[in-house]
Amino acid sequence: MDQGVVEEWLSEFKTLPDNAVSNYAASLKDKGSLVPALYKVIRENYSDLLEPVCHQLFEFYRSGEPQLQRFTLQFLPELLWSLLSVSAARDPHTSGCIEALLLGIYNLEIVDKDGQSKILSFTVPSLSKPSVYHEPSTFGSMALTEGALSNHGLSRVVYSGPHLQRETFTAQNRFEVLTFLLLCYNAVLSYMTSTSLQSLCQLSSRVCICGYPRQQMRRYKGINARLTVTSEFLVQLITGIHYALCNGEVEVGSKALDDVLYRAQLELFPEALLVGNAIKSSLHGAALKSNNKEGARSIQVEITPTSSRISRNAVTSLSIRGHRWKRHGKTQASGNYLNALFSNAAVQPGTLNNRIQGLIGGFNLNANFHPLLLG
Repeated sequence: MDQGVVEEWLSEFKTLPDNAVSNYAASLKDKGSLVPALYKVIRENYSDLLEPVCHQLFEFYRSGEPQLQRFTLQFLPELLWSLLSVSAARDPHTSGCIEALLLGIYNLEIVDKDGQSKILSFTVPSLSKPSVYHEPSTFGSMALTEGALSNHGLSRVVYSGPHLQRETFTAQNRFEVLTFLLLCYNAVLSYMTSTSLQSLCQLSSRVCICGYPRQQMRRYKGINARLTVTSEFLVQLITGIHYALCNGEVEVGSKALDDVLYRAQLELFPEALLVGNAIKSSLHGAALKSNNKEGARSIQVEITPTSSRISRNAVTSLSIRGHRWKRHGKTQASGNYLNALFSNAAVQPGTLNNRIQGLIGGFNLNANFHPLLLG
């Protein structure tokens, strides 16, 4: 039955005219039995349908239709695991079509429509400007130093690229390509199905625990060889796991996050530990809904309460003038009080010591008057 569904899917796209591609892409979501059948083919490395399926998925991606591209990307976690598991088993002959598909997607994504290499950019958020994560006013009065004023309004931009085209996988470039593919996958996370998010979490756990003692605790009976990973690859996995945790996949997502942190601790990857522990801390005690699979897709964050733009402790020109007049008034009043004290002491010398003691006791109630006595 599954084979018949896949064969029908393979034949109908070949005879499709160009003006009907958009309607066909929209109709794919109505074929409920197609996606499970394709997952089954990908998991069976020796299936006769694997090569035509990979070719068809690449044609979908090369068409440029966004819905067809997202249809292909939903299988990316399963494709990555098939490639890595076969590589660990040292049987590359069964993964040739999967390698060709992944390399084809990578080479399409690193160039623009004109064939020029893409340069990705990311602007690092500034704490001086509000965002969904914070309000600048909650930090109180910031030091208005010369260096802070000179950097005010400036933003830092991080660039990635240009990326080199790859014709084959090697030990040196494998995780560079796979990390970039996960970046493309994470860019369309809101369109991914629940099955795809579960596959991503399973990929994360398997990659991180295979060959380690935790594999026995998880009771996973797959490959026993350890898989080499990079810190950047784990960070991309954590990004997808975070989204899965906040959108219904609490059980598998929590296990996957723990497994990635477990591997990051063994490998001493600071970036993965930083991002993973930050997400784990932000979700600690949060009410994650395990049944939120059909609702609106989102990422759960703790938003800082909005307060007034000007802090009570902020240094402004008005507060400086008020502080100056207030201090001047206190100094003048204290001077008048001292003059009256000692002028009256000439008439009533017996009360001088008592008045001085009372004056000192009164000043102890307000620390701002201490410099007057010391002077």
